[in-house]
Amino acid sequence: MIQLDNVFKYYRSNGHLKVVLDHISLDFMAGRSYGILGVNGAGKSTMMRILAGTELPNGGSIRRKVRVSWPLGFSGGMHPKLTGRENVQFVARIYGEDVRRVTAFVEDFAEIGAYIDVPIETYSSGMIARLAFGLSIAIEFECYLIDEVTAVGDARFAHRCKEEFDKRKRRADVIMISHSMPTIQEYCDRGIVLVGGRVHVFHNVDDAIELYKKLNS
Repeated sequence: MIQLDNVFKYYRSNGHLKVVLDHISLDFMAGRSYGILGVNGAGKSTMMRILAGTELPNGGSIRRKVRVSWPLGFSGGMHPKLTGRENVQFVARIYGEDVRRVTAFVEDFAEIGAYIDVPIETYSSGMIARLAFGLSIAIEFECYLIDEVTAVGDARFAHRCKEEFDKRKRRADVIMISHSMPTIQEYCDRGIVLVGGRVHVFHNVDDAIELYKKLNS
């Protein structure tokens, strides 16, 4: 379970205050998968970063009682001067994983060949995405966070990504942001719609999609 208790998040821009999450209290229940919906700028990605712990709220608290992933495919925590292998090994150690197992999995999955031993600042965006996605999948989590990313690369690699993620989904929960309603319906059974800094929670994901479509019409 992940609990948001009175979470308040705002940004200041050009002297203006923009409230993104307005004192939100919300429980993400274990055994359920949630789709987060909202128009552009509603605060979906901000909520995802707060759930991941990569960004802090201005007020309130977040309690995580499960092992939560970083946003799937996120590469922002990688050091550009380190090689792909060194980045993978560093992350594996942080999470207390078997370094050899994780490295071998990512090396096989990412399919970047000798570039695994080259600093990632030399990588193309596609190579970084492959490495990041492989690392996200190599470590087991009880809840996976997904911000618009379920596959990267060409069709064959995208199929591998979906196959591997589907395996994880059988034994883990998902909190997902996507503008693809079929993807939300495939992976989620509950829905959350962000509107004006507040949340509308639906036990039926189709009801959440209906509200989202009305907001977008």
